[in-house]
Amino acid sequence: MIVPRLIHLTLAFALCGVLGFSVIAADGATTPASPSAELDKDFAAWKATLSPEQQAWETILEHNLGKTNRLIYERAKVAGQETEYDYTKDDPKLPRVLLIGDSISCGYTLPVRRALAGIANVHRAPENCGTTENGVKKLSVWLDDGKWDVIHFNFGIHDRRTPIADYEQRLDEITTRLVATGAKIIWASTTPIPADTTDGPTMPEAIVERNAAASDVMHKHQIPTDDLFGAITPVVEKMRNPQDAHYNPEGYEFLGQQVARTIKSSLAKND
Repeated sequence: MIVPRLIHLTLAFALCGVLGFSVIAADGATTPASPSAELDKDFAAWKATLSPEQQAWETILEHNLGKTNRLIYERAKVAGQETEYDYTKDDPKLPRVLLIGDSISCGYTLPVRRALAGIANVHRAPENCGTTENGVKKLSVWLDDGKWDVIHFNFGIHDRRTPIADYEQRLDEITTRLVATGAKIIWASTTPIPADTTDGPTMPEAIVERNAAASDVMHKHQIPTDDLFGAITPVVEKMRNPQDAHYNPEGYEFLGQQVARTIKSSLAKND
């Protein structure tokens, strides 16, 4: 049968990648393992040193990060670098916080963790969360089975071309499910897309429209807003990358401090 053979070949090549085997060509010549295979080998060796709980988290990442982000992540871990996707070992005496969002939230995750060190266990969803459509599909994975005290979330940039009605309906569904966790929920307004990006001059208004739609949803659910759009807009030109909606280190630190203050204030209301 074709399907079992494809599965067998897929597993065989996957194992070759993980173990760093050379590939033997039909003529008997040996082809050196690819750089990707070497990376897989090094990453597998690193993963084997971790606790069972950390290994379980790494497996979740492997299933959710996507090929490009996973490659970047594996390179970073093999090099001993800190990343936004690192396993968070909970201090049971501290509240648990979950960050949900796209690459902008990835950028401010580490600053938030640093700012809330000793105050909260800061986790993030195991991927660039992308669109509200992806959020509806993957929310149960991101929430896991744990108890969350605060969930800080955003969807918007990846929905910049999503019809407003669809965006609002999906965001409403996501918000309803988040509220059901019993956590304190905080919505983060979507940061601006400047007119000089490759997306074109219509994108700034598209973000404003989606923030307005999101505001209606949050008002319905009585969810407070962390106004990242309003905070970053006056200084966006010096804090973003040229012709890009993403930020330089100063920009992510700025956003991280804003998010940390908002979360800290929300936690204080629990006291």
